[in-house]
Amino acid sequence: MSQVIPVFKPWVPDWLVKVTIFLVILPCLLLFGLSTANAGAAAGFYGIEPADVQYSMIIFYAAVASFFALERRFFVYIASREYFIVGVGLQILTSYICFHTHSLPVLFIFRFIQGMANCMTTSICITLIFSRLQGERAREIGYSVFYGMLLCITPISILLTAPVVDNYDYNFLYKGIMFCYIPGAILLLCMMNAVRLNKKIPLYQIDWPSFVIYAAVLCLIGYVLAYGQQYYWLQDNRIWKSCIAIVVLLVIHVYRQLNLKRPSQNMTVFKYRNYVVGMCLIFVLYIVRGALGVTNLYFSNVLGMDPYHISYIMLANIIGIIVSILISSRLLILKRPVRLIWIYGFVLLLIYHAWMVFLFNTQADAPTFIIPLILQGMGAGMLMTPIIVFAISSVPEHLGGTASAVGVFFRFLGFCSSIALVNFYQLYNKTNHVNRFQEQLTNLNPVAVDRLATYKRMLMAKGVPADQATKIATGLLSRSVDVQAQIRSAVDYYTLISILLVVVVLVIALIPYINRTIINVRSKQPAPISY
Repeated sequence: MSQVIPVFKPWVPDWLVKVTIFLVILPCLLLFGLSTANAGAAAGFYGIEPADVQYSMIIFYAAVASFFALERRFFVYIASREYFIVGVGLQILTSYICFHTHSLPVLFIFRFIQGMANCMTTSICITLIFSRLQGERAREIGYSVFYGMLLCITPISILLTAPVVDNYDYNFLYKGIMFCYIPGAILLLCMMNAVRLNKKIPLYQIDWPSFVIYAAVLCLIGYVLAYGQQYYWLQDNRIWKSCIAIVVLLVIHVYRQLNLKRPSQNMTVFKYRNYVVGMCLIFVLYIVRGALGVTNLYFSNVLGMDPYHISYIMLANIIGIIVSILISSRLLILKRPVRLIWIYGFVLLLIYHAWMVFLFNTQADAPTFIIPLILQGMGAGMLMTPIIVFAISSVPEHLGGTASAVGVFFRFLGFCSSIALVNFYQLYNKTNHVNRFQEQLTNLNPVAVDRLATYKRMLMAKGVPADQATKIATGLLSRSVDVQAQIRSAVDYYTLISILLVVVVLVIALIPYINRTIINVRSKQPAPISY
């Protein structure tokens, strides 16, 4: 029997392999949050609306989710080194095009291609590193670290991009991403042998139609949820037609999967009750996690923080995530009841949202929010890995790939739904509060009259002429109304999330059969690339 060639060369130490793979994964993850790391700068550079910036990230996510099932065919067909070169090369090329273009359609197209290439690169990197983790304990810790990185990527993106955007144009971020790939890619190629990680399977009977239909469904869902509030939902023909197209294409996709001999997504996963429970919880988690964006808007619009200072206060959130993934991985290793872990996580998130309802104010010190942000990070980190691993463990081993693919869909849906809810509360709910406040701004309201007089006196004391001081005072009063509406909208949204979390905790506490699922990441592993 011929000797099996190792993946990495003999002189390469294990620690260098992990560090190198981390250097490659980091820019892959940064690409995901790059669009909204500084939405204002992105919208200003490309001359687009904030919803367009959100949709550019949604398209990237849709590409990852739709290409997920198809990517495995290419992964087992192309040799590891060549596959890695293609993935990194495509990401550098698409980043170069995004760096130069000012066209919104071009940006959307290449962000989608970028998402597909990102799926390829991350898939091979995660496969390489987890193939070296043989013990069940090592794998549980490994998955906790990986999913913890996903949770940290948004605050890390803000932290890394804020000083760049302050000194350069927004598109310089794509230039930085291109150079970030180079050291890790060169190191990894130098360390790898020319081997295959899997037995080569010819590229025949590739289900391209399912990929195209599924990608169209995800892009349309993202379009409706990103632009729905801006276009007044079904009152606009674009949203109405998109909803009809989603229903038709989704029916076609499900029908194909039920009748294909080798479906890319086996619908029998929905027959397993605990898997459905896991998907519902991951959907809720992504909605709750997205509420952190409301806090960022509060820091920016009410307290007047710039992205640079917001990134520093978000370090508290990263600390909470790191602490919680260490705790959750330890609890998984000790085989603690997963239901108890979930209750811990959701209760921490409930404390954070209920606490923030009382902290939203026109004036506040940054240190006031450190402990709540740590609790938010701990809650999210406590839930991410246990929910995903629980869901995968709830289905037979041969359905693991489909379970991961469907899981990506639910995370995508939760992510987009969170954007839609935040947009609703920022556009519709906030507008309602502004209108109600402005109804009180009459000459008969002594508070409004006193506030205008105070503003006018302060301005005149600074040497502003009386007529100009009156106009400026009116503008300052309108600004005050806008700030109060922003705070009221944030309070309403966090109250809604708190109620949702109370319901979730009660439901988890009343479902005893959850503990019947035995978590085993050695034989039932989540697929490598699963954002």
